[in-house]
Amino acid sequence: MVKPSWPEGMHIGTCSWKYESWIGLVYSPEAAKNYLQEYAQSYDTVEIDQWFWSLFPQGKVKLPNPTDVHLYASSVSASFRFTIKVPNAVTLTHYYSPKAPLVRNPHFLSVQVMLDFMQTLQPLHQQIGTLMLQFEYLNRAKMASQQALFQQLEAFITQCPRDFPIAIEIRNPNYINASYFDFLNRHNLHHVFLQGYYMPSIFELYQQYKKYIQSRVIIRLHGPDRQGMEEKSHNVWNRLLESKDDELDQLLSMMADLQYRNVETYINVNNHYEGSAPLTIERIRERLVKREND
Repeated sequence: MVKPSWPEGMHIGTCSWKYESWIGLVYSPEAAKNYLQEYAQSYDTVEIDQWFWSLFPQGKVKLPNPTDVHLYASSVSASFRFTIKVPNAVTLTHYYSPKAPLVRNPHFLSVQVMLDFMQTLQPLHQQIGTLMLQFEYLNRAKMASQQALFQQLEAFITQCPRDFPIAIEIRNPNYINASYFDFLNRHNLHHVFLQGYYMPSIFELYQQYKKYIQSRVIIRLHGPDRQGMEEKSHNVWNRLLESKDDELDQLLSMMADLQYRNVETYINVNNHYEGSAPLTIERIRERLVKREND
């Protein structure tokens, strides 16, 4: 696959890259030695999800293995950009426990865990596009209100070094409003548009709040039915399962507006969106070429 040329300020890649079923689409049969190295020949960005899963019982926090960090840094060019999920030890208010009583996470918005995490990332320093703080849906038992989250997040973010851009992913639809975007801009934070997970359409949200989107934005294309896509695909991600033509057309319009407004944009495509992230990206590329030629 030849690396596509995207509009200026646009970076389009996938959510993770470790998929054997991409052999023939992205990878040669020999690529298993270093999937990322071969991936970077076709794309200029990727999302690192693996370090998100970091919180374990008895308050144990697992941070990135330094060997992996050095390997990733050396596998890509200096111009390659990673968007990285911050460990969920920082963003979970409580341990995952759907049936048992809630147990508070002692590391929620811990400055020290964030500092330790950022320290492990130093080999990637020049290749980090954005760090993402992903919050789950916060019911009243986990977070009293939007304002309560703002207060805690403000105390956290004002103590963190700002070596890298930071973006926020919120999964409470009622939290995404003018006050939220004002908060982001006041603290030089960026928004993550998440398409899927019962969130409102990112295209409708963008039209409503685009005046607040300034220098940078993340768009994550996930789709609404993760489990259903896994059942259809059997975790083999090399074919299109659900075409989202209308959404891709809306995405192109959104991209054009973001480019016009000089907003640096990262688009992270998940296999669960249409069945194969590389094929979705190819469909985006084809639409861009067609639009340019029309």
